[in-house]
Amino acid sequence: MKSWIAAARPRTLPLSLASIILGSFLAVANQHFNWQIAALAVLTTIFLQILSNFANDYGDAISGKDTELRVGPRRAVATGDITKEAMLKGIILMAVLSLICGVGLLMVAFYTVEPKIFWFFFMLGLLSIAAAIGYTNGKRPYGYAGFGDIAVLIFFGWVGVLGTYFLYTLSFSPLLLLPATSVGLFATGVLNINNIRDIETDTMTGKRSIPARLGLPLAIRYHWGLLIAGMACAIAYSFLTDSSVTGYLYVLTFPLFILNGRAVANHKRPVELNARLGQLALTTLLFVILFGVGQIL
Repeated sequence: MKSWIAAARPRTLPLSLASIILGSFLAVANQHFNWQIAALAVLTTIFLQILSNFANDYGDAISGKDTELRVGPRRAVATGDITKEAMLKGIILMAVLSLICGVGLLMVAFYTVEPKIFWFFFMLGLLSIAAAIGYTNGKRPYGYAGFGDIAVLIFFGWVGVLGTYFLYTLSFSPLLLLPATSVGLFATGVLNINNIRDIETDTMTGKRSIPARLGLPLAIRYHWGLLIAGMACAIAYSFLTDSSVTGYLYVLTFPLFILNGRAVANHKRPVELNARLGQLALTTLLFVILFGVGQIL
C-alpha cells in the first residue's frame, strides 16, 4: 500500500486542486455555489491527477527515461516497487473513476441544459483523460516533445478555472481568462522547475522538455517570465474589474514568487530544486485562496 500511496504522489494534489478552488471562489463571488458540484469536481480532479501520476510513472519506466541518475521522487515501476502489469491496472482504475465522477458532475451541473453543452464537456473530460495518459505514453508522448507546458497551462489554468466556473454559473466572462492564466502559468512554473532539475538526465535520454531545448540560462529566464506574467495577469484582472483594496490580497504572495525565482536562478545542485517545487505549488495555492477571498469580501 505504501508503494501505491507514494506512486499517487499526494503532494501534487494541492496544485491540481488550485484551479478548481479558484473557479469555485469566482462562482461564489457571483452568488453561485453547489456543494454537489464542488465535491464531484474535487473527486474528478483528484482521480485525474493520480491517473496522470500513475501514467507518468509507467510511461517513464517502459521508455527508459527513468535512470539511476534521477534526483526526483522514487518511481514505483522503474524501481520494481510496483509491477508494470499492476500499474497498468491502476491506470485503468483511475481512468474509470475519473470518468464516473466526471459524468456524475456533468449530470448534476447540466441536467436542465441542452445536450450540446453536456456532450461538449463530456468530450473535454475524455480529452483530459487522454492528456493525463498521453504525457509519457503512446507512440509520440507529448511530454517528451516539450508540449507539457502548454498542456499544463490549458488544463491547470483555462479548463480548470473557466470550466469549474461554468459548471456553477452556466456563464462565461472573457476577463476570467486573466486569473485562469495566472494559475496556469504558476502551475507551468512548477513543471519547469521539475524539468530544470532533470535537465541533464532528460538530455541524456532524449526527453526534449523546454529546459532541455533552451539550456539552463534561458530556462531560468523562462521561469522568471512565467512568474512575472502570472502576477501581471492577476493585477490586470483586478485593475480592469475595479477591485477594492481587498481584491488585491493576493499581492501578499508576490514576495514568495520572487523568492522562488531567485532560488531557482541561484541553485547549485539539481536536488536543491525539490524544495522549490513544493514551495511554488503551495504558494500558488495560497495565491488562489487570497485571490478568491478578496473577490468575496
